[in-house]
Amino acid sequence: MVFRSCWKSRHKNSSGPARRWIRSGLAALLWLCVTQFICGGGAVGETKNVIQKDAEFDVTYNDTVTSENQTIYAFNHTVSRNKTEGVRVSVDVLSQGESPTLFVVRQKQAVLSFQVPLILRGLYQRKYPYNHVGRTLCQPPTRAASETQYFFVDVSTLSSLGTNYQLRVSRVESFTLQTDKKFSFTASPSQPQYFKYVFPDGVDTVIVKVNSDMTFPCSVMSVQDIQCPVYDLDNNVAFIGMYQTMTKKGAITVQRKDFPSNSFYVVVVVKTEDEACGGPLRFYPLRPDELIDAGNRTKVLDVVVSPAIDLKVYVMGMLFCLGIFLSFYLLTLLVACLQNRRIKKRDVFQNPADMSPAETASLLGKNGDGKTPASPYEYGSFADNGSTLSSEAITDSATSTDNNYGYMERSLESVGRSRQESLSSVEEDDYDTLDDINSDKNIVRTKKYLCVSDLARKDKRVLSKKYQIYFWNIATIAVFYALPVIQLVITYQTVVNVTGNQDICFYNFLCAHPLGALSAFNNILSNLGYVMLGLLFLLIVLKRDIVHSRALERNDLNALECGIPKHFGLFYAMGTALMMEGLLSACYHVCPNYTNFQFDTSFMYMIAGLCMLKLYQKRHPDINASAYTAYACLAAVIFFSVLGVVFGKGNTAFWIVFSVIHILATLLLSTQLYYMGRWRLDSGVLRRMVYIIYTDSIRQCSGPMYIDRMVLLVMGNIVNWSLAAYGLIERPNDFASYLLAIAICNLLLYFAFYIIMKLRSGERIQCLALVCILFTAVVWGFALYFFFQGLSTWQKTPAESREHNRDCILLSFFDDHDIWHFLSSIAMFGSFLVLLTMDDDLDTVQRDKIFVF
Repeated sequence: MVFRSCWKSRHKNSSGPARRWIRSGLAALLWLCVTQFICGGGAVGETKNVIQKDAEFDVTYNDTVTSENQTIYAFNHTVSRNKTEGVRVSVDVLSQGESPTLFVVRQKQAVLSFQVPLILRGLYQRKYPYNHVGRTLCQPPTRAASETQYFFVDVSTLSSLGTNYQLRVSRVESFTLQTDKKFSFTASPSQPQYFKYVFPDGVDTVIVKVNSDMTFPCSVMSVQDIQCPVYDLDNNVAFIGMYQTMTKKGAITVQRKDFPSNSFYVVVVVKTEDEACGGPLRFYPLRPDELIDAGNRTKVLDVVVSPAIDLKVYVMGMLFCLGIFLSFYLLTLLVACLQNRRIKKRDVFQNPADMSPAETASLLGKNGDGKTPASPYEYGSFADNGSTLSSEAITDSATSTDNNYGYMERSLESVGRSRQESLSSVEEDDYDTLDDINSDKNIVRTKKYLCVSDLARKDKRVLSKKYQIYFWNIATIAVFYALPVIQLVITYQTVVNVTGNQDICFYNFLCAHPLGALSAFNNILSNLGYVMLGLLFLLIVLKRDIVHSRALERNDLNALECGIPKHFGLFYAMGTALMMEGLLSACYHVCPNYTNFQFDTSFMYMIAGLCMLKLYQKRHPDINASAYTAYACLAAVIFFSVLGVVFGKGNTAFWIVFSVIHILATLLLSTQLYYMGRWRLDSGVLRRMVYIIYTDSIRQCSGPMYIDRMVLLVMGNIVNWSLAAYGLIERPNDFASYLLAIAICNLLLYFAFYIIMKLRSGERIQCLALVCILFTAVVWGFALYFFFQGLSTWQKTPAESREHNRDCILLSFFDDHDIWHFLSSIAMFGSFLVLLTMDDDLDTVQRDKIFVF
């Protein structure tokens, strides 16, 4: 302030031009001092000697630079429009002073500068010095046919002790990559490499593949447009273009439309650390400014650019996909026509026009082959203790067998009453709240041997509404689930396209064919089978539903009193779930990664759960779980799936809690199934359990009352306890697949039990159902083979996932995982058909002759 006051007082009478002249002079003097200090490294007025040398390619220059001198190397070379040559500058500092040495390469349209030692930073800002640096110069295109270009390499330092260095500028052989020709090279963090590729005529898409026999060090491959500067260091390679980390394999599909110059650079950079590729963390520096020896991080790689598939392959792939699944529509139509013809012939033979109603009713006591169905006493082990059947069941059985005509009259009366009642508003609670019905439940459901008629006592209209809720609920879930999923995956794909970060999505990059904005169209297209076959299954169920409804309208006794009760709500839910599995799997494969895995697995859990519910419903239509309870349980399963993926890896506490819940849920479900729901979970449950064990097992030494159910539940508990122990001991990384394996194992166990008990009961499997079972089993075997090929996995780092990538194996368009989509959709469709047709042999058998198991 004093200086400013003196200045103003001294010059307040000075003229304006004089003041401006004085200020300009002082500013010039200040600028001179600063430039001299920075460039010369000394006091004001000290000058630096500048030495310029005419230099040549492929000559090694050994020289020394200090703070007092600056060396400039002048190069010239001829650049042609039809030929591109790379120029590479290599520097090796032999003795280093207290300050780094700065190298500046000045070109016509670009400037490249770097210091030696080159300091590259890793995770947590750890610093790694490199004394040997090699950089390739950017080559901007020229419009002239031939042009001589000059560039200069300036070497300077602030070190007063001087730095001894070696400089070599050479031409890069094979700087321009050739199509389908492999080129090998060596790279390191301080010596990145990049090469140019020009699209040949007639090629619009190519795949750039970089391979190495060395897992580590971790590296990055990038595809960048032809422009200067080229970002070829670990700390800037992600600035532009497309890039991905790699260990042994890397592949990027490049389209001509993304590069206006019809050419691009392939850049390969070796990272300073291996954490991005799943390598071990290096030690932490003791001090923030500590330099860490990076060691030898040289990596040998090879690059090859191959043309991608053309439009014809895309068309063939889409036609192949459509053709496979449309053939199932044609096959279904053919089978339906054959069945209709066979049914018409049978009806004409069995029900001639002059047959009386009484004669028609007498057929109800016989199977389709004319034989009287087996009595309850002929049911396997039931014959050993037939007296345990209730007298009511014996009386009903005898009456229905000895007096068919009377049965016909009672059936017609019951049909009339049920038709009248179905016209009124009937709710399930109206029956459940009646005292006589409740007492009847406790009597009927605790009988030692049950028939379907014992568990099909509720009004058909009530049950139809109950099971239709399954369909409407899953349809609602599908809408509210799918809309945000579609929005999210579109965002994912947009982020990938804008940022160029190929590590966001876990594709099989060796067989990822883009279409429009989609990076892997083939993985999305292969999910078409779930949608088409799910729709076909819905049409088949709708046809059966219509036929059954018409039979009920004309009071067909077979539809009213024979066979497994027809409730199609769960079938509609299964078909909808299969279609949603295809849609959500396609959404997941838009950008498969750690954060959206549940898109692909949620409806798998639902399909497994719905199939088990349908199997149980077949013989227990009155006591099957409601839609709300079932979907709440499935929601809990999905919730645990998310928790397991997020917190389950290496978390002992989570695995202990999950295993305990798994075992307790198995015990509770076993008790529910064993006692047909006639038990209570309250404070006295332990006392009652001890009492039953004491009275039945210790005092009387009697076996279990429900031997068949006990066999199933014991086997189920062994399987589930074993799976829980395996999870607790091994703690698999892929928790979602582990949870799905639990569901599939339980489904297969219950299905096998159902088939065995069906055959043991004297029932038979018709030809169509048997063909479906054998066909489905074979297809499931092949599907699982392709599933376990494991082309990618988000359980590992993106670079480790790419090690499993493989080329396409079908039509040069589909990979192993696409074939899994094809086969698994067919296998699921076949499994649904098995559930739909496996009890068709009982359509003419009275329900009091069909046993519950």
